[in-house]
Amino acid sequence: MHTTTDVVVIGAGQAGLSAAYHLRRAGFRNETGFVVLDHGKRPGGAWQYRWPSLRLGKVHGIYDLPGLALGHPDLGKPASEVVSEYFGRFERTFDLPVHRPVEVQSVSREGDRLLVASTLDEWSARAVISATGTWDRPFWPRYPGQETFRGRQLHTAEFQSAEEFRGKHVVVVGGGASGTQLLVEIAEVASGTTWVTRRPPEFHEGDFTQEHGRESVAKVDRRVREGLPPESVVSVTGLVLTPELRKAREQGILDRKPMFERIVPDGVVWADGTKQRADVILWATGFRAALDHLAPLHLRTHGGGIRMDGTRVVDEPRLHLVGYGPSASTVGANRAGRSAVHEIRQLLERQ
Repeated sequence: MHTTTDVVVIGAGQAGLSAAYHLRRAGFRNETGFVVLDHGKRPGGAWQYRWPSLRLGKVHGIYDLPGLALGHPDLGKPASEVVSEYFGRFERTFDLPVHRPVEVQSVSREGDRLLVASTLDEWSARAVISATGTWDRPFWPRYPGQETFRGRQLHTAEFQSAEEFRGKHVVVVGGGASGTQLLVEIAEVASGTTWVTRRPPEFHEGDFTQEHGRESVAKVDRRVREGLPPESVVSVTGLVLTPELRKAREQGILDRKPMFERIVPDGVVWADGTKQRADVILWATGFRAALDHLAPLHLRTHGGGIRMDGTRVVDEPRLHLVGYGPSASTVGANRAGRSAVHEIRQLLERQ
């Protein structure tokens, strides 16, 4: 089926729903005005896939979507359940035209329009907002001997429960927020843990100020304006030293070691020959932006990124990326949705 519409939003996470809300506020109507294509089977964006033991009270922050507050849910409930219910309530409240599950395969040029294609349908749009996040692209580093490891290897995207690792020695690779959260959780039941990172972790004492937040966003913004891939959030902001992490550091759980040189059948080995036996390697190595569907547009620079001006793609002004680069946060995603819709409205008025 070939459908014509003004705007297609790809993704119904925080950024996509924010954009859809602002499209509705700007006067775009269902179906003919805009559609939201989401590959999830239910509302919730990437949150629906978070591990069950991640309770709402352990989440560093969930920012309200525009026009509808999250309220005061039970902090003991799984974050995946709470956020999925909240996102679904948001979609119903504002009558957003969300189609799911839809796997968008490509976005290509079609004269003065952009063609958004899935396995079943096509949408011809005057503008596209891509809000596909990163969850679909977990990053797996490669190390010598990795294929010989006899234990289990998994990425944080596959993590379900620390109970899976009871009585085992677990090597946790990665210095981000998810890595440290899972390290602390696993340490309670594992026979032992080893934490390795490429760079020494930088812990941030106290709350983030608005000035600190602006500086962090500005660093990422400079990178994407130059066509470079955005860095991870933690590489810019550092790790928030929560009471939980402070206690773990005092207990010696956050005893960071540098990256090992190679992997052997029963563990990992460092350059000096030191070896650590391991039953499990957990790759808490983050995610990359899920932008493969944009490949037909040939937007990648020699630096590996996409040149941006705010949310607008410089080399394809009909395309906006939200939840990407400086807007890859719950607060930034809301602002990016509003900004993208403002620019798209001006673009369509000129056509």
